[in-house]
Amino acid sequence: MGSARGDEESMNKVKLDLRKKYKHLYSPPASEVQIVDVPRIRFLMVDGAGDPSSEVFQKAIQTLYGLAYTVKFGLKKEGTEYPVMALEGLWWTGRSAGKFDVQARSKWKWTLMIMQPDFVTDAKLEAASREIRKKGRALGTFRVEDFHEGPSVQIMHVGPYSTEAPTIERIWRFIADHGYRPNGKHHEIYLGDPRRAAPSKLRTILRQPIRRA
Repeated sequence: MGSARGDEESMNKVKLDLRKKYKHLYSPPASEVQIVDVPRIRFLMVDGAGDPSSEVFQKAIQTLYGLAYTVKFGLKKEGTEYPVMALEGLWWTGRSAGKFDVQARSKWKWTLMIMQPDFVTDAKLEAASREIRKKGRALGTFRVEDFHEGPSVQIMHVGPYSTEAPTIERIWRFIADHGYRPNGKHHEIYLGDPRRAAPSKLRTILRQPIRRA
């Protein structure tokens, strides 16, 4: 009886492997720029502006991870398991489709985000936010949104964030040389944890949506 009940519970559980589902989008080479077609994906998002060393930026990260893990553990109790995905960021200065100025830190605008399964709704996030606030923890303003980049170019940057400029320039040369124009914001996906990994070993996907010139 015990074994049968265990088998039934196992059958009722759902495991969603987001890393496997989107592997082709999250494992580009560092040797060359590649073209990908990014589908509509749901994200938990927090908007802000200014230098990433600011307290506002750190609070945005805390808000995202606090909600992402609270929703994840709540759904796990309901029988659905999935990994919390990597932190991502949209960055721009001036026009959203213009060239990102890596030097103008004080003018940076950003949207930090973490991918969510399609079934994570506003209602589930609101429930998670109430649970977090009951524990006395503050949360910033957030939203969940379906984000569609479409055709994009991307490459893996290996090394500190401060050395991204030449890799970003490489992306822009590729765009110009192949008859494309930018069609959205500079996108970064942080696969390494700067608190644990050596700066030289950090891996960051750099992505730029494009359209034909």
